[in-house]
Amino acid sequence: MSTSLTLVSFDLCPYVQRAAIVLAEKGVPFERRTIDLAAKPDWFRALSPLGKVPLLLVGDEVLFESAAIVEYLEETHGPAMHPADPLLRARHRAWMEVGASLLDDLWVLETTKDPTVFEARHTQMRSKFIRLEAQVTDGPLFGGTRMSIVDAVFAPVFRYFDVFDTITDLGILTDLPKVARWRAALAARPSVQNAVSPTYPEQLRAFVQSQAGVLVTGAH
Repeated sequence: MSTSLTLVSFDLCPYVQRAAIVLAEKGVPFERRTIDLAAKPDWFRALSPLGKVPLLLVGDEVLFESAAIVEYLEETHGPAMHPADPLLRARHRAWMEVGASLLDDLWVLETTKDPTVFEARHTQMRSKFIRLEAQVTDGPLFGGTRMSIVDAVFAPVFRYFDVFDTITDLGILTDLPKVARWRAALAARPSVQNAVSPTYPEQLRAFVQSQAGVLVTGAH
């Protein structure tokens, strides 16, 4: 009998999304339990050492941190999403870190009120995506036609731009055809679409507007 899995989540958290995508791509049954991070329940505080989502409850065991969660899923459930070749697998893990750094950049873009900080992060992100353009295969996914964990990491990154594009044209992804093809291919996958609730775009847009930062005011 298989061990029951429960993913503790918050809809706007991109790290939750990557875990949900990997679970879906592997066809692993799981329950999803959504919490409000502004009013964390006591049971969650007791389980999460860092007070963050996602958590993956594996029977009576608790896993935290999305990187550890997806690696556990990769080791315990097929089909494999990492490349078999050790060097290529290490390369994929390195680009996963780039994806994580982009999430940090996006947080600054959506919250900062400082135009200088905004422009610096904008330039930094543009540089990273130019590098990605040289790394992405003819695809349509990062490494070809097979979904990888790198793809699961970048899908939430691109989802931010789906909302940002309704606010302003940042130009960060302009004239990058392979990245554009990759973004579209990920957006079309059911695992990516179902990683968030239908109200996600409205929730993210409301959050961005509540910050009243440069992204909304256009002071850059």
